[in-house]
This record gives sequence, C-alpha cells and structure tokens, in this order.
Amino acid sequence: MKDPKTSLDVPGGGSTQPGAGKLHRTIVTLLTLSRLPLIFAFAAGAVAAEHFGGAWLPWIAGFFMGSSGISDFFDGKLARKWGVVSAFGKMADPLMDKVFFIVVFPTFQWLIGVQGENRVHAILMLVFTILWILRDQWVTFLRSVASHYGADVSAQWLGKVRTALSFPASGFIYAYLSLHNVLPECCRIDLWGRYWLWAVYAVETFLILLNAYSCFVYTKSYLPYLRRSTT
Repeated sequence: MKDPKTSLDVPGGGSTQPGAGKLHRTIVTLLTLSRLPLIFAFAAGAVAAEHFGGAWLPWIAGFFMGSSGISDFFDGKLARKWGVVSAFGKMADPLMDKVFFIVVFPTFQWLIGVQGENRVHAILMLVFTILWILRDQWVTFLRSVASHYGADVSAQWLGKVRTALSFPASGFIYAYLSLHNVLPECCRIDLWGRYWLWAVYAVETFLILLNAYSCFVYTKSYLPYLRRSTT
C-alpha cells in the first residue's frame, strides 16, 4: 500500500514522489525544446563541413541531427511514462518537428546546389521540400478550422509514421551528401555515385508519396469541419 504522504499515483501506472512531477515536466519540456538548437547546430555544421572540408565536421553535424531525432522519441515517451503530458507539449512537439523539416530539407537543397549534383536530384529534392512544407501548413490550417468545432486535433497515426520515418531518412540522405565526395573517384562511380544515389532517389520518392497520402487522409478526416466553416 502506498503512503499518500510519500507517493502519488501516475497515470499509466507507477508512482512518483511529491515534487517529482515538476522536475519530470521540466525534463520533458527541455528535451522537446532542445531540438531547436540541435537542428540549427546541424545546419551550421553541414554548411561548415562543405565550406571548410575535413573528415570530422560531417560527423559532428550528423550527431546534432541524430540527437534531435532521438529527443523527439524520448520526450513523448517520458511524458507518458511520468504522467506529465501537457497541452504545451502537445503543441510544442509538432512545432519542433516542423522546425526540423524547415531547416534540414532546405539545407539539403543548398548542399546539392553547392556540390553541383545532377539536375534530377536537385529538382527531386526541391519538389520534395516544397510539398513536405506545404502539407504541414495545410494540416495546421485544417486543425485550426476543426478546433473551432471541438474536434480532436491530435496527431493521427499516419502523421506519426511520417514524422518517425523522416528522421532516419534525413540521416540517410545527409550521409550520402556529406560522404560521397570524399571517397576515391573509383568508389564514387562504382558504388556511391550509382547505387547509393539511386537509393536516395527511392527514399525521397517514397517520402513524397507518403506525404501525399498523409495529406489526403488528413483532408478527408477534417473535410466535414471544413465544409461547416464555409456555410
């Protein structure tokens, strides 16, 4: 039996000491907000790596990107475990995801342009970036409309899958952009310049299709509220 003076029930199981909830909430909030400096540190590192060269700068930039993705996983997991899910967290988490996309994908576009990548990759990345950001803005608009009618505007499973896949996919794309030019010429032609680039094309195309399907699902879900708002 728990002593009510020394422990408190936590939603979802377990207990916590009085005052621990505030500490846990602070930890989760800091984890969520840490994505902001981490992702800008990635962009700065990626630009510095391309400008100054060196074998270690791409790894540092990749570390910042990876840390940003890991924080996205742990903040929500810890919030649910500790029972400190908040309205702020529900809004801040998708905002940090949007910051990730807005910073990372244009950085990739810049790298492709500076490196003189082929035009097909440049166009594909440009289309991908525009459609990805437009989808986020459209879904935000739909949620804003639906919220006026008391609808549940929490993230749907497909949106969570889209976000979860975007982190390793971004790491894969950056690995190609940061490493393919530092290998010997023979390796670039036989391996990196062919098979890995094709794999990058496949990943980017898959994300474009997933993004389009996610946009369709959200639009279908919120369409009744959108129609109500026009009458």
